[in-house]
Amino acid sequence: MRTFALLVAAVVVGAPAGGEEPARRSLRVLTYNIHHGEGTDGKLDLERIAKVISDTKPDLVAVQEVDRKAKRTGGADQTAELARFTGLHGRFGRAIDFQGGEYGQAVLSRFPVRGFKVHELPNEGGREQRIAAAAEVQLGDKGPALLFVSTHLDHQKDDLRQKQAAKLDELFGKAKGLVILAGDLNATPDSKPLAVLAKNWKSAETGKPLLTIPVEKPTKQIDFVLHRPADGLKVTETRVLAEAVASDHRAVLVVLELPE
Repeated sequence: MRTFALLVAAVVVGAPAGGEEPARRSLRVLTYNIHHGEGTDGKLDLERIAKVISDTKPDLVAVQEVDRKAKRTGGADQTAELARFTGLHGRFGRAIDFQGGEYGQAVLSRFPVRGFKVHELPNEGGREQRIAAAAEVQLGDKGPALLFVSTHLDHQKDDLRQKQAAKLDELFGKAKGLVILAGDLNATPDSKPLAVLAKNWKSAETGKPLLTIPVEKPTKQIDFVLHRPADGLKVTETRVLAEAVASDHRAVLVVLELPE
């Protein structure tokens, strides 16, 4: 795979005045399993999903369970619609063919996407194919690039999740420069798949787990933002969104401070 030699500069929040501390460079990252836009109230409302996303003012968004031209969602290209509603750049990664269209994941970015590639993860017969959708994102007109990866691991078999986690680490765990991995891992913080990733990745948490399911009264964290190198970023905020109707998962927002 292509590697990225430069550590990233991020969005500069404000400009430093004379004698003041330098402006903090931060990046707002959201991961959200949107359940193809169908909420717990049974309503299919992609505009509602887009509002949840936009209200966090994200720079990068990893979106799981996205339809493209599938019958159940009226033939809509959900990535294009989310991009239109939010004003972000959008890329769709196909995992499987589904109901006359496709089903997979999306990446939304405030910055131009300079490259995009879908990687298939290990699978077993009869299981849904899982992927990693990797976007090379250019931060600003003249800024360097980072690799932003959205993924969604198997929801039933822990041994298969471990293999998929190992493949993610093989693909992205030793790349030069900054890599952010976000998505629905269908695994808890103390699970073996997370232990596999812990060798080269740091989970962006500030202490207690970020509980995301069941959506009404969450008791487990299965949605994560991870980064590498482990010492390349400082986590300044983590938050599980309060929205509990738009999807069957709660979204996780992480604010990362990047080195000067």
